Amino acid sequence: MQFTAQQLFPSSLKLAPVQTAALDPSAYCETPVYNPDLCPNMIAAQAKLVYHLNKYYNEKCQSRKAAISKTIREVCKVVSDVLKEVEVQEPRFISSLSEMDNRFEGLEVISPTEFEVVLYLNQMGVFNFVDDGSLPGCAVLKLSDGRKRSMSLWVEFITASGYLSARKIRSRFQTLVAQAVDKCSYRDVVKMVADTSEVKLRIRDRYVVQITPAFKCTGIWPRSAAHWPLPHIPWPGPNRVAEVKAEGFNLLSKECYSLNGKQSSAESDAWVLQFAEAENRLLLGGCRKKCLSVLKALRDRHLELPGQPLNNYHMKTLVSYECEKHPRESDWDENCLGDRLNGILLQLISCLQCRRCPHYFLPNLDLFQGKPHSALENAAKQTWRLAREILTNPKSLEKL
Repeated sequence: MQFTAQQLFPSSLKLAPVQTAALDPSAYCETPVYNPDLCPNMIAAQAKLVYHLNKYYNEKCQSRKAAISKTIREVCKVVSDVLKEVEVQEPRFISSLSEMDNRFEGLEVISPTEFEVVLYLNQMGVFNFVDDGSLPGCAVLKLSDGRKRSMSLWVEFITASGYLSARKIRSRFQTLVAQAVDKCSYRDVVKMVADTSEVKLRIRDRYVVQITPAFKCTGIWPRSAAHWPLPHIPWPGPNRVAEVKAEGFNLLSKECYSLNGKQSSAESDAWVLQFAEAENRLLLGGCRKKCLSVLKALRDRHLELPGQPLNNYHMKTLVSYECEKHPRESDWDENCLGDRLNGILLQLISCLQCRRCPHYFLPNLDLFQGKPHSALENAAKQTWRLAREILTNPKSLEKL
């Protein structure tokens, strides 16, 4: 049995009503997800797609990685110099930006020209971590019972109610960074980004780096993520679960998706939950990282759209969901790369059409919140064209 491009990709895509309970492309898309083992011709087509994807990875993805690595080194020189000046003014903000095994700890690549550096703060110990789910994606730090304010290194940032204010710390840090930019040796090529409560630097008019104060939380796991892993899904195995939870999470001082429009309230004292290291640990093994690299390169080249509906974190999130849908390690063998990529692109289309992309560990947090509907619809159309082109004509990857 053979399928034509017209059968695989009908000209008009009709979607079921919005569902949010599960991430499953076949639940939303009129096009079913076919089993490539149906016939020898489809196995041959699958092998052809994998061949072209590997070629794309070796040429486009590796050159992208090399260019980004070069940019990171350039950017980190400037950021390190700025943070050195900050530390001179205020020793509590000690730079934690360091290179280990050819990667900088705490640095996340948002896009080839946009980065985030997490600055880890010391002495969270006198505060209790309160995560009651009332603020999706956020938590608060409250002074422990019986502890005096004076026992905290961050005494002047504690509110009257006893909460350590993420907003107050960020505001102080922003002032220090602004002063450091004027004094650092790179002052001719770096400047603060105005009109934002975040601490952002523009370097050489080409790169933007957000520097985010944070606390690293290890040995505990947030209650809002207690449902993970789902009991009926065999991935990941118990050993990997233990490793992921041991990585813990970070509490970031930054604006939260769920607090749009509420930043003036006391809730803006909350800290944003981030699971970067835990997520990286999940994607070890098989072709998971290669799949993510291809998705990132495709996004950079074809889905950098008005309204910025998609970033690399959306891609990373959908790879994690794909791992749940395909829990066996054999599902992530190199010869399955094409199937996994197609599955993720179909899922991405579904999420864009439904205007909802749940955070992997915190499903009550919608990663599309605040994105313009028109931008999401445009991204769905562009992703559909991209998916159709890749599946019906794998050789097109040479030009994508």
